[in-house]
Amino acid sequence: MTATWRNWTGDQRCAPREIVRPGDRDELAAAIVKAAAAGHKVGIAGSGHSFTEAAMTDGTMLDLGALAGTIDADVESGLVKVGAGTILAELNQTLHTLGLAMENLGDIDRQTIAGAIATGTHGTGAKLGNISAQVAAVELVTADGRVHQLDGTVPELQRAARVSLGALGAISAVTLRCVRSFVLERIDTPQPREEVLDSFEQRAAEHDHFELFTFPYADSALVLERNRVQGPPRPRGRFAAYLNDIVLENWALGALSATGRALPRAIPALSRLAAALASGGKTVDRSDRVFASERRVRFTEMEYGVPREHGPEAARRVIEWVRSNRYPVFFPIEMRVAAGDDALLSPSHRRDTAYIAVHQYRGMEWRPYFEAVEAIMREYDGRPHWGKRHFQTATTLAPRYPEWETFQRVRDQLDPDRVFTNEYAARVLGE
Repeated sequence: MTATWRNWTGDQRCAPREIVRPGDRDELAAAIVKAAAAGHKVGIAGSGHSFTEAAMTDGTMLDLGALAGTIDADVESGLVKVGAGTILAELNQTLHTLGLAMENLGDIDRQTIAGAIATGTHGTGAKLGNISAQVAAVELVTADGRVHQLDGTVPELQRAARVSLGALGAISAVTLRCVRSFVLERIDTPQPREEVLDSFEQRAAEHDHFELFTFPYADSALVLERNRVQGPPRPRGRFAAYLNDIVLENWALGALSATGRALPRAIPALSRLAAALASGGKTVDRSDRVFASERRVRFTEMEYGVPREHGPEAARRVIEWVRSNRYPVFFPIEMRVAAGDDALLSPSHRRDTAYIAVHQYRGMEWRPYFEAVEAIMREYDGRPHWGKRHFQTATTLAPRYPEWETFQRVRDQLDPDRVFTNEYAARVLGE
């Protein structure tokens, strides 16, 4: 019986010819060679948190869950080598025991480290890059079974592998550049949205980590400011954490979303209610616990990175489109920032970026909304997050990446027979 793979949301699924779960790097290499010899395409599944078809295949799917854990760690230098299938939450706990941490993370910690870097996953911070910018070396297994240690000796190989969509080979391990453990203070405050957007760049510069959430049909924004502080963590009590993280951010959001799906005309009023329920709060805890949030409500998502100075204007245009078209979308818009980096296909490649993410509750129509958002982002030379929905092709994407052809040369070198490809990779990277 053929196994079916599906992503976290459940709206991307495929039936691979086989799912292989190698126990170590040698078994991984053998499985790849076997599949290539049989003429099968190879796909690599992480934890399924991508909203695109990036991991899907009708050939051999590799589940790297067993290639997890710490391989080597140097506390003094902060260099830590981990298996590709290591889940971020588990990585964070391991680093904590070493007195180390990732300098920046996103708000979900259920992805594998390989999946997170392959898709350009990021957190927020005007002076901080995405997760792949914290990578010192990538261990890559190609279709011929060779193991490549991409440590920057040949810079373009490492810069290609850091954000690769899985199109160069299978990452077996990653060496991370970590920092000493630190404590973050997070302050959440609801504020008038226009005031926040007017001062967007100033706020981004003033805080280590800055982001905002805003419902299109409301006039406020929930502002999240995280900054490093001295002293020990002061975590919230269990009841307070449960009330905010589970009851308000998940149960209430899920109930209101389901109501909006059943009664689309009520969405503007529900949005204003949800915005009113967004209360302020303060948390002081170790960094990874402040970065990560519980996500139980399922949705699909699109996210675009635009030059930072255009972020507020682009967000206003999205909100105006939703309101003028009375489009039934309940989920909030999220805005974050990231520093430019040098990974060849990073959405923040060589430019400081404002990220604008739009979401739609699972089971609701999303395509007209996302198409309209993409049309707006196109006017600002927007680049899509590789793990989130978009409608771009290699033809439309190539002009947006100054080193696009360099990546294609690396791809020709490492995977000349296109063993590591699927319909998504063919569409966005070319045949």
